[in-house]
Amino acid sequence: MSTKELAMETIKGLPEDATWKEIEVRIHLLAEVNMGYEELRRGEGTSVTDEVEFLNLARANR
Repeated sequence: MSTKELAMETIKGLPEDATWKEIEVRIHLLAEVNMGYEELRRGEGTSVTDEVEFLNLARANR
């Protein structure tokens, strides 16, 4: 499915009374998730385990 098709399907799935802001937020979320997926597919980014370890270290150093 193309990016345009995915965006259109996402908008179609929203309620008829969706606001511009709700549409914007949903499209932005979709874009971020897809970019993250592409990064992982290319072997980029960090794992959830790495992120959890980072957060635990940050909390411990307060």
